[in-house]
Amino acid sequence: MRFLAVLLILCSLTLTLFSQQKVPQKKQATFPSDSIVPGNSSPEKQIKKSKEEKVEHLSDSVGNEPMQSNRVDTTVQNKYGDLLNDDSIYSKRYPMWIPVLESIGSNAITWAGDRYILRDEYARVGLKSWKSNFKNGWEWDVDRFGINFIGHPYSGTLTFNSGRSNGYNYFQSFSIAVGGSLVWEYLGENTRPSYNDIINTPVNGAFLGEILYRLSSNILDDRTRGLPRISREILAGILNPMRGLNRILQGKTFHRTNKEVYQKEPLNVTLYTGLHYVNEGHKDFGKGTRSELLNAQFDYGNPFEIRSRKPFDFFKLRTELNFGVGRKILDNVTGYGILTGKNIKLKKQSILIGLFQHYDYWDNKTFELGSIAFGGGLFSKIPLSKTSEIYTNIHIAVIPFAGNSTHFGPDSSEFRDYNFGDGLEGKFESTVNIGKYASASFVYYYYIIRTFVGAKGNNYIGILKPRITIRLYKDLSIGFEHFVYYNDRYLRDLAAIHSARTEQKLFLSLYFEDKQRRGHYN
Repeated sequence: MRFLAVLLILCSLTLTLFSQQKVPQKKQATFPSDSIVPGNSSPEKQIKKSKEEKVEHLSDSVGNEPMQSNRVDTTVQNKYGDLLNDDSIYSKRYPMWIPVLESIGSNAITWAGDRYILRDEYARVGLKSWKSNFKNGWEWDVDRFGINFIGHPYSGTLTFNSGRSNGYNYFQSFSIAVGGSLVWEYLGENTRPSYNDIINTPVNGAFLGEILYRLSSNILDDRTRGLPRISREILAGILNPMRGLNRILQGKTFHRTNKEVYQKEPLNVTLYTGLHYVNEGHKDFGKGTRSELLNAQFDYGNPFEIRSRKPFDFFKLRTELNFGVGRKILDNVTGYGILTGKNIKLKKQSILIGLFQHYDYWDNKTFELGSIAFGGGLFSKIPLSKTSEIYTNIHIAVIPFAGNSTHFGPDSSEFRDYNFGDGLEGKFESTVNIGKYASASFVYYYYIIRTFVGAKGNNYIGILKPRITIRLYKDLSIGFEHFVYYNDRYLRDLAAIHSARTEQKLFLSLYFEDKQRRGHYN
């Protein structure tokens, strides 16, 4: 049954390969000042004026979304005056053989690096290893946690974006990532193809790949020129290398347009830096290790804008680096993206109900936890006053595949020190904003994971994160977070295991708020 659940998810997404994006058939009017008019002034000045006008006329600084404006055609634009889809003429769909060839090329470059630079034994492939792979079939591999739950998903972003940056939509690009993963599993390594890789690579690759595509779209602006244009191209290329390559091949890197051609949504970014304390015991405050943290959070799109929804028009991604603790620098990456949903207005309360895809990755000296999940989510925002509100979201999701550290705990070996499983997860996040002066958040994640590869049994994992922030000056705040992790393992052939970990984080946060979408949430 566990394989059936995974197979159904993969097949249902793959079958949409030939589905079409919903693009309006006739050309519609756009926000008047969004286009560059030759001779009026420099493109940069016109773009700046356009942004200022949008902030003035299409801002949700008071309500949950901008008021409907006759300057915006909501069949092709969101209520902020930006495109709902990439321009179908400028971002045309190229023949399928191009992304397929690029996917194979991406695998070939990865293999060459492993074989001739890193000199990894598994990269010594040839006719003999290929024949063996097809003959012997699939297995669960023994690679390290970071390789399976970060390395393979990142390689999946490359094959995914070989399709996405050639004009294919989310589901079609996912199918290309599946194909790229299959090619790698059979031909890229001399070890047997692994079940966990064919799941992790395309599914999490599509999740992270779509986020990288959306973020790079917010960076790019083909109306610009000179140093601003070069800076945008370089940053977007670093963030999304496959798209950067395709922009060069398609002649878009230096091509200028007189209008915006990419879908963009409001984007708020928060950067955190500070001190991270890990306690020796779950009650021994101040007796453990201290390290430095760097954290970034991306809040993309407005969950309360009433509109039609398609994959990742709204998402949240949060990642944290932890320095001074050895090789496990990437402490966690967590997030969710909407697949489809509907907005509801109940008097003063705004609600979004939808289907979401989740990605969770935790890797530190105490525990390892990675999961893929799909399920329902509900977001709500209730105003408490003109400047204060409470923001809450709740998720219940099915976990078709997860990795969880064993009862021995993570180690520093080169091999798998964790189990594979499936199960359920629940998430609750709530933030009370008191004007711009302070906020209080309560975050709780709960996972139920049933092991099917490793020590048989059930794992009940809880992560609790209360946090407060106080504004110091403008967008600079100081904050404190208490972190609690616990895991109750009830194993079939061994005694029950109970483990816990507590942390404290003291940090400064810098908030970059899109002037059109006000509100600092979780």
